[in-house]
Order: sequence, then structure tokens, then C-alpha cells
Amino acid sequence: MYWELGVIVFVYGAVIGSFLNVCIYRIPLQENIAFPASHCPACKSKIPWTDNIPIFGWLRLKGKCRQCDEKISITYPLVELLTALMSVGIIHGWGFSLESVALLILAYAFIVLTVIDFYHYILPDVITLPGIVLGVLLAALPWLGAPHATLMDSIIGVVAGGGGLWGFAWLFEKITGKVGMGFGDVKLLALIGAWMGWQALPFTIFFSSVLGSVVGLTWILIAGRDRSLPIPFGPYLIISAWVFLLYGQRIYDWYWGLVL
Repeated sequence: MYWELGVIVFVYGAVIGSFLNVCIYRIPLQENIAFPASHCPACKSKIPWTDNIPIFGWLRLKGKCRQCDEKISITYPLVELLTALMSVGIIHGWGFSLESVALLILAYAFIVLTVIDFYHYILPDVITLPGIVLGVLLAALPWLGAPHATLMDSIIGVVAGGGGLWGFAWLFEKITGKVGMGFGDVKLLALIGAWMGWQALPFTIFFSSVLGSVVGLTWILIAGRDRSLPIPFGPYLIISAWVFLLYGQRIYDWYWGLVL
């Protein structure tokens, strides 16, 4: 991809990231994501378009609202930057294709789910349930190739991902009397299975468990986090699923090479 196209994709990705910030803020509050226009969460004053330029608007204002001087979270420019970089990466890897369009939709959904779960400990049904349906529908399209799952692999992925994790969560609660995993995580794993097939599930579950344990213990030991507080598991599932999408076959080939 020529660098000029990369810049254009980056800019469009940052603009979409700005919209994703709106979704991240409003969906947990069950607010309309289209109206009213962008405004300061603190003083509710309307944000002029000159201050709403992705990434640079936040830098220009030094992370503060022009009207009330209230701090604006650094999450906003980080989401815009991440969305822009992922957009460039997907277009660079898969070109301007139907596969890229589908992957961009999945990536944007993953970004919204990650940030919402990190801050609110929820994975909204308004994203996960339509995501499961869309994943299966896309798998049914014969002209949509790798890295998307085939229809049969997608259906098995939904059943194995959602049903298997639900069974584990139910058994854990019955044995320990504690809720170890929310059902939002169950739906998220079903979404991952719908888009990537059942082949993604073993690695996603294993790697997310290891990643979550390492980050959780580090959080407790270094930052002094109360170990009784819940830890959002959705971000680790999403990171693991994306690692599988990019490197899954190589990882499996390496593993079986060691075993065999």
C-alpha cells in the first residue's frame, strides 16, 4: 500500500475512532449515539468541530474542556489512534476487499467492547448479539475467504464458544458459590466463534486465561488492587482472539512441531 493511501486510511480510521468514542460513552448509559451532538460530559456544552478533530483536538486543548476546564480522559485520543492504526493494518494486510470490510467491522466492535468492559464491567448485548448473527451470515457468503470461518465452522464456533463457556461458568458457580465469569463473556466467545470458527476457541481461551492471570496478579502486587474486586475478562478474550486471527496458524504449526 502506498503511503498516500495509508495516510488517507489513517485519517478515516481516526474519524471512525471519534464515533467509537461516542458509542463507548453513550451505550452504557443507554443514550442515543446519534443525538445530541458531541458535548462535554461535565458541563454539557457543545464541542465545536475545531475542537473535535480526532487526536489533534485533544492535544490542542491539552486534555481539558474549553468551557469548564474539566479534564478530558486520554482514552479519547488513544481510541482514535488505535482505530486508525488497526484500519491501516487491516487494509495493508488484506487490501481493499470484502474481507477487509468485514475485519474492520469486527475490529471496531472489539475496540468498543474492550473499553466498555474495562470501565464498566459489561459487554453490551446491543453489540455482541448482532455480532454473532452477522458473523454467521458472513460465513455463509461463498465469496468471503480467509481469515473468515466457513459456515459450518462458524456454527460450531457459536455453539462450542457460547455453550462451552456457559457450561464452565455454571459449573464454577455451583462448585464455588461464586460468579467467576459473566454471561457477557459467554456471548463474546460465541461472537469470536462465529467470526473465526471453532478453531480459534482453544487458543483464545487458553491465552486469555494466562494473560488475564498475569495482568491480574501484577495489578494486585504492584498497584495494590483489592483482589476481591472483579477483573474484566473481555479485553483478554479480544486480545487473544486477534492474536489468533493474525498468527493462529503459525502458532498451531509451531506447537504441533514441538509435540510431534
